[in-house]
Amino acid sequence: MERAIVHMDLDTFFVSCERLGNSKLEGIPLIIGGGDRGVVASCSYEARTFGVRSAMPIKMALRLCPQAKVMKGNMELYSKLSHDVTEVIQEKAPIVEKASIDEFYLDITGMDKFYGGYKWTNELANCVTKETGLPISFALSVNKTVSKIGTGEAKPKGNLEIPENQVRSFLNPLSIQKIPMVGDVTFQLLSRIGIRTIQTLSEMPAEVLQRMIGKNGIDIWKKANGIDNNPVEPYTERKSISTEHTFTQDTIDIPKLKSILIGMVEKLAFQLRSEEWLTSTVVIKIRYSNFDTETKQCKIAYTSADHMLTKTVTDLFDKVYQRRMRLRLIGIRFSGLVRGTYQINLFEDTEEMLSLYQAMDKMKSRYGFDAVMRCAGATFKPNNKSEILKRKT
Repeated sequence: MERAIVHMDLDTFFVSCERLGNSKLEGIPLIIGGGDRGVVASCSYEARTFGVRSAMPIKMALRLCPQAKVMKGNMELYSKLSHDVTEVIQEKAPIVEKASIDEFYLDITGMDKFYGGYKWTNELANCVTKETGLPISFALSVNKTVSKIGTGEAKPKGNLEIPENQVRSFLNPLSIQKIPMVGDVTFQLLSRIGIRTIQTLSEMPAEVLQRMIGKNGIDIWKKANGIDNNPVEPYTERKSISTEHTFTQDTIDIPKLKSILIGMVEKLAFQLRSEEWLTSTVVIKIRYSNFDTETKQCKIAYTSADHMLTKTVTDLFDKVYQRRMRLRLIGIRFSGLVRGTYQINLFEDTEEMLSLYQAMDKMKSRYGFDAVMRCAGATFKPNNKSEILKRKT
């Protein structure tokens, strides 16, 4: 049976959320981001016509489009509306994967036997817009890669159906930049040898591409040829990651406890970013010397930034640790996970902060977590009694 995979993507999601509550923002160049030294988190199509793009420094964006209105952004609002959209889609679709805060994959294979797949998806998109007020685009094809590229071509507020016999003719004329996994570095490398279209890339020997760009070469070659067997992974908010630290001797040393907590947060946040997760719920656990155990949790806007999570964890610790008895164990759990790569709070942090996170993560990935750490959390050293667990709760 031919697979039927849908990719749905909310159009300029942050911008659309802001326009829901303020009609005066319609039709004007709008930039969502933070401060003169911040970066663009999202921008309207009116701003994109001037060359403004996500992750661009705000100063550069305003040089390109000086008439643009800059707004700080409201991640709590965006998280709530993302949840609303998720509920609408999950209620109607058989298998849903939430790929990020604003995009979804659906597996509707076999639906053509009972109801037209494209017609059904179009009705679902209309339902999302009717119930949430947010515009959404989609593409229906035989796998995730083709559907995702198709959605990009359909935007804004557009729909595409790409049957299997039209996949190659659809992909061939497009730029290789349309392929997921092809970033600026890979694009520049391939451009220098004259490879700029997907058709040219697809006709290269896969082994040559692998020698040029490494282990991802085969995957990129497959995508260029419209090959992608990755399944749609059912979405659930019940996944979590956690870590616990048991002391060899019970302690009441508050600075030491907070230093270990900071190190634990840094470790978990790095794992979130490495695996492209965002968390929306933080839980802290403490166990006293008499084995009494207490927990406290709070909901937060989706994030994977340790400097944001550290503040939440230390605030929770101050609230839960009230008895001033010695502690034998402390633990942290991040749950309510969704897929996403918004690694830091783009509305608060600067271009320098974004670069710092990318540099630190690169060093940790290459040389190990302990290669670079915040001084405040250097007390924490993972061992057999303190390891990260991933589970369904």
